[in-house]
Amino acid sequence: RMSHGDDEAKRQAANRAVDENVSSGMNVGVGSGSTIVFVVDRLLHRIKTEGLKITCVPTSFQSEQLLLDHGIVPSTLTATPDLDVDIDGADEVDLHLNLIKGGGGCQTQEKLVASCAKKLVIVADYRKESKVLGEQWKKGIPVEVLIMARVPVTKRIEALGGKVTTRMAEKKAGPVISDFGNLILDCDFGQVHDPSALDDKLRSICGVIETGLFVNMTSIAYFGQKDGTVTTRQAK
Repeated sequence: RMSHGDDEAKRQAANRAVDENVSSGMNVGVGSGSTIVFVVDRLLHRIKTEGLKITCVPTSFQSEQLLLDHGIVPSTLTATPDLDVDIDGADEVDLHLNLIKGGGGCQTQEKLVASCAKKLVIVADYRKESKVLGEQWKKGIPVEVLIMARVPVTKRIEALGGKVTTRMAEKKAGPVISDFGNLILDCDFGQVHDPSALDDKLRSICGVIETGLFVNMTSIAYFGQKDGTVTTRQAK
């Protein structure tokens, strides 16, 4: 459960990530999830207090709405395909800064935006920090699939050793539908010691759109600790 302290930890991490990686004139990817609320707060604070001028590209319906609610008009990858930095959250971060993302179902757009940025900066709290992927995050790797490919893809992922569940919606009968109109399979492989190889195998299956494994994409991660301090982990 989130406590007020956890929120404060996320806010401190978000503030540092924005202050150390964003400057005027930049094109900035704005990620999805709970920590991004604090990132947008900080961006807005700097826009108001120091006249920060940036162009923001959101990674989901959620982050697009968040920007609009704060009076920031979002751009798109069509208009702004080259980003200086992308700031996003993560469900888990390993020692080498590989990530599992997609607990909120936005992994495809998040990965697309991250791939357009010179630098991917992650903001998370202490609970997301692991040595190996699958150590803390027990819900599996999100894999976005075409609706008609659900059963064949499930069988192929099971053949690779994954336990597969189709993600079901909470306030609608039936499955979660992604922002792109696809299904999401949560694929549990236990601890993932070679995320690069697994990502390649999953992405080579016909019908798979994208996975929530982000391998060798992250430059730096900021972790808000329980005591309110912020630690960082940088790409080696």
